[in-house]
Amino acid sequence: MKKSMFLLPILIVLVVGAISSVFIVDERQKALVLQFGQIKQVKETPGVGFKLPLIQEVVRYDDRILSRDLEPLEVTPSDDRRLVVDAFARYRIADVEQFRRAVGAGGEEAAARRLDSILRAETREVLGSVTSNDILSVDRAALMLRIRNSAIAEAQALGLQVIDVRLKRTDLPTENLNATYERMKAERDREAADEKARGEEAAQRIRAGADRTVIELVSDAERQSQIIQGEADARRNAIFAQAFGSDPEFFEFYRSMTAYERSLRPGNSTMVLSPDNEFFNYLKSDSGAAADQ
Repeated sequence: MKKSMFLLPILIVLVVGAISSVFIVDERQKALVLQFGQIKQVKETPGVGFKLPLIQEVVRYDDRILSRDLEPLEVTPSDDRRLVVDAFARYRIADVEQFRRAVGAGGEEAAARRLDSILRAETREVLGSVTSNDILSVDRAALMLRIRNSAIAEAQALGLQVIDVRLKRTDLPTENLNATYERMKAERDREAADEKARGEEAAQRIRAGADRTVIELVSDAERQSQIIQGEADARRNAIFAQAFGSDPEFFEFYRSMTAYERSLRPGNSTMVLSPDNEFFNYLKSDSGAAADQ
């Protein structure tokens, strides 16, 4: 009984020690075995590892490709036209020993902050050496490659491998956008005013041509009507003259009837004439001939 009382704690300690000396690293991880902060073992392949219980600890790091979005960054290209750049990078922890020595216990978060500083500095340097037109053109792919290559060397000091750097968005700063908008608006307003002025000028030219054409047509029509009227009057006079020559009595009778018609219209029926006035010659006659004949 006394022997079993001593064996049971020893067995428990052995089991706990055996369990705490085993660790597992999956395919998404790399691991370091540390003893009082010193690296004692590197585990880069997935599987089971062993360590000394109690005095050694296991630190695991992500072995997958990671991404990092940079905060919007204002850069000044060589033409002094400021731009706001939004970039991101993909990277992985390539050397866990170097990574641990560089960032210490800060781990991946501390490494990401230092990588941000490297990427911001390289982005400013590369984009500051070219013009804004180069950044906004198809040459941007080459600029992203330059940023990546420049960041690779500094990132290696952190045990990181920079795989890719991309510029997601490149815009003008807000104040520049407002100024550009106002300038574009002023240009559009000026173009609209020019177009309106040209339209008004064309309209006035067309109206003046139309007015001139109307005047010419009316004048020509009036001239033609006067010519026709003159020809008609001449023809009428000729007919009258012919009729007068053929039958003077009938002509006098016709002229008297016409004079009566024009003089004795409704509203103009009062006439003061002498009874023996020749105007009444045909009114005094019952035969249709002049009374004095």
